[in-house]
Amino acid sequence: MADKQMIYAFGAGQTDGRAGMRDLLGGKGANLAEMASLGIPVPPGFTITTEVCLEYLKTQSLPAGLWDGVKAQIVRLEKAMGAQFGGTENPLLVSVRSGARASMPGMMDTVLNLGSNGQTVEALAKKTGNRRFAYDSFRRFINMFGNVVLDMNHHDFEGRITALKERRKARTDLDLTADDLAGLAEEYEALVREKTGQAFPQDPYEQLRLAIEAVFKSWNNDRAVTYRRLYHIPHTWGTAVNVQCMVFGNMGDDCGTGVAFSRDPSTGERTLYGEVLFNAQGEDVVAGIRTPEPISGLKDRMPKCYQELTGIARRLEEHYKDMQDMEFTIQNGRLFMLQTRNGKRTAGAAVRIAVELVKEGLLDKRGALKKVDADSLDQLLHPAIDPTQKVNVIAKGLGASPGAAVGRAVFTAEEAVKRS
Repeated sequence: MADKQMIYAFGAGQTDGRAGMRDLLGGKGANLAEMASLGIPVPPGFTITTEVCLEYLKTQSLPAGLWDGVKAQIVRLEKAMGAQFGGTENPLLVSVRSGARASMPGMMDTVLNLGSNGQTVEALAKKTGNRRFAYDSFRRFINMFGNVVLDMNHHDFEGRITALKERRKARTDLDLTADDLAGLAEEYEALVREKTGQAFPQDPYEQLRLAIEAVFKSWNNDRAVTYRRLYHIPHTWGTAVNVQCMVFGNMGDDCGTGVAFSRDPSTGERTLYGEVLFNAQGEDVVAGIRTPEPISGLKDRMPKCYQELTGIARRLEEHYKDMQDMEFTIQNGRLFMLQTRNGKRTAGAAVRIAVELVKEGLLDKRGALKKVDADSLDQLLHPAIDPTQKVNVIAKGLGASPGAAVGRAVFTAEEAVKRS
């Protein structure tokens, strides 16, 4: 692959990619580059192409020259952030995320807070004056790295923190102190040694290499393969890898993370829709560790960030000419965008959104028809609860289907397959 560009930078004064390069950069990488080019606040980073993934899966080794390129990009990020990867004064931490050309939410792997070790965690605590935040990030990293890269069971880690909360009579993770989390990190490191027979890797560059390889491998994990089969996504596409400077939603009460849609994906109404968690990282939202608040909670607590997010949502919708599904993090009152993509929606919402985009002058009628998935139109014919009728509501959420179902509840994909 010596004659091909394997890495594309985005942000911090250098953006190589654009939205139209999703086949090469994946949807996430292409859209990060596009947002950076638009001047939207995106933490800088770089994308390793889908072609590298396919080469790695074929040879089980990184292509010649790739690692030198990765190290050069890390130096670029260090200069941009005024921090050092593995540094003992102002450490730089990064995230490593997958990004296929077609959206496959939750199917492949992610590692956050990479670059953490016994030295950097103390440096981060000293630099920020927030020891609890530093060890909260460190214990999260050991858990994710152990699960994603070292093939450890997430439940082993979860069992340790659950036991700690019971001992401390803590209702949520937020009730644990800095000393609690420091002790938990030690327990996690001991667990890694117990389960793998090796010490947790301390070298940030070794961590980064292993995480990049793990994300490539996750293209062929069981849930990703099944998802592609169900949604007719070719197995030959591969995934890109996005390495991005960390921004932290878990530094305190003026921080948070969330997901937002530029329109309601259930009804199509033109209103910002989503969820936010304060003093949290993105994994907390998707993992159900804590119950998020409606996005209106952001308007109440951080009105400037809410106003900025609303403006960005409108701008992205006008740019992409479609409803957007976005991820964001707020660090010390400053908003950062981590992802945007065309949002999934119900059939009813798709019709409404298409019609309204035409009325707003963003689409012509031919373009609007392409926004409605023909395979989903049968949903409109299913019986559904009459919204005008009074019913006894016991719970609310975003419906996964237009109707109702009855059956046994199962809690793993494997069990669902067995019972199907």
